[in-house]
Amino acid sequence: MDRLAAAVIGLALDRLVGDPDWLWRRLPHPVVLIGNLIGTLDRRLNREALGEAARRRRGILATTLLVTGALVSGFVLTALFAAAGPLGLVLEAVVLAIFLAQKSLIDHVRAVADTLDGEGLAAGRRAVAMIVGRDPEQLDAAGVSRAAIESLAENASDGIVAPLLWYLVLGLPGLIAYKVLNTADSMIGHMSERHRDFGWAAAKLDDVVNWPAARLTALLFALAARLYGRARIGAVWAVTRRDAPSHRSPNAGWPETAMAVGLDVALGGPRRYGDLMVEAPMLNPEGRREAGSADIRAGLALFSTVANLLLAATLLGLLVLSFG
Repeated sequence: MDRLAAAVIGLALDRLVGDPDWLWRRLPHPVVLIGNLIGTLDRRLNREALGEAARRRRGILATTLLVTGALVSGFVLTALFAAAGPLGLVLEAVVLAIFLAQKSLIDHVRAVADTLDGEGLAAGRRAVAMIVGRDPEQLDAAGVSRAAIESLAENASDGIVAPLLWYLVLGLPGLIAYKVLNTADSMIGHMSERHRDFGWAAAKLDDVVNWPAARLTALLFALAARLYGRARIGAVWAVTRRDAPSHRSPNAGWPETAMAVGLDVALGGPRRYGDLMVEAPMLNPEGRREAGSADIRAGLALFSTVANLLLAATLLGLLVLSFG
């Protein structure tokens, strides 16, 4: 019950406050500290002179150290907060809020729509570059809009549903271990020559821990689309089951396809990451290709509904346990 109470407070706190710049300009954000640790392990263990097998073994070691450290940190914090009584519950909620990304994601994605409307394509490209890894200079206004919507959908799973889910299942150890894995995947879990082998373990384990959240997020987007009268839940889920497996990620395609159907747009397709051109199929290819800022704002409405559903479900669970 305490965990559900902390989840309610954490969700509300993150939605209202987010990541205040005045605080994180003075203190290092925990995700920055995690990234620094991952970078140190990468520099020290991932040597260019090593062969593929050695790099993979060292990557497994690095991932094991990161997850073990995260679990230990979570257990220590849990013990400290338990000893602090009601204050500990509030502090645990604050930790959860720090590792969620509702308000910051809304703010960044809304900035793309605002700049496209107010300042034009060049400004929109700069804004979307803050939330995607692809080369925005090759994107037209529709491409910028689709990229923002895809990032919103994927991060709904990675940034909100998955950390909340692992917190509810395993408490602070699950939450911190998830964030460590997700950060490691974003830093070393890609197919570049340097990280293809060293980041293999982080990427595979991240795929495993994101599997349930990705599908739950897709269902939540389907429910949100139904609440907005945009599509039936069954229709969203049918297209999502059809198209999501074609995505290069075993998880990202689920929330992205559900969002695409809910907005009646086509997402996915080829994209460029620096010098690398990645060929990818379209998700919901029957949808409109010419997305715009209005579609970004509609996507934000679906996202906000999903966040509200999560808060309502968590609060309901707390009430049932409290009075049941």
